[in-house]
Amino acid sequence: MAFKLVLIRHGQSVWNKLDRFTGWSDVDLSPQGVEEAKKAGRLLKQHSFVFDHAYTSVLTRAIKTLHFALEEADMTWLPVTKNWRLNERHYGGLQGRNKEDTREDFGAEEVHEWRRAFMTRPPMLSEYDSRYPGKDERYRDVNPEELPLGEALADTLDRVLPYWEEELRPRIQAGERLVIAAHGNSLRALAKNLEDLSDDKVVSLEIPTGKPLVYELDEQTLKMKKKYYLGEENSGGNWFSFLFNK
Repeated sequence: MAFKLVLIRHGQSVWNKLDRFTGWSDVDLSPQGVEEAKKAGRLLKQHSFVFDHAYTSVLTRAIKTLHFALEEADMTWLPVTKNWRLNERHYGGLQGRNKEDTREDFGAEEVHEWRRAFMTRPPMLSEYDSRYPGKDERYRDVNPEELPLGEALADTLDRVLPYWEEELRPRIQAGERLVIAAHGNSLRALAKNLEDLSDDKVVSLEIPTGKPLVYELDEQTLKMKKKYYLGEENSGGNWFSFLFNK
């Protein structure tokens, strides 16, 4: 029987709604995002999912998504670990800027490159910028050399994969059932590893907000055997639920 891992991209945030670059900026869920998170929890409950441990980033929109989902699934008792390595990609100097305004200032092609190229970093922050993570209390125990001033998706992968290897992978191999509520790009980093995606394919991978994504993983390699979203017609319903909780 394959191991299972459930990923949830946080619900719509207030800056998603305003079409702003968010990154490590700590913004809340929009009302729609709250409902998306609750719906995710209802789907988990409907399909009888039970977990041993939950993970999320240190950003409010992911934390609240996990909270609302677990509340709807009657699993608020679940132990939760928050870690900065599951944060969204850091968008550097773009953070807080409206995407359309940025296209007007820098050109659509340049902005597309910043958003979608695997190796291209956005304009970087300085350590004197108020948005620099070193000024945020939640990162007080993180080595300043590890705090980004801006990231390409490749950089996000470089900080997520060590956490996968050191923390997440051993728990899954020990038989623990995990759920991770995080962000589009940190989840892309996990998906790239699980699915052996190329650099080109991972940047085009779309993960919708608030939909539980279930991975069935090979017991030896922890590579993807199958994936599906709960609530989709082809998800297999309670049969997949039985396999997960067997």
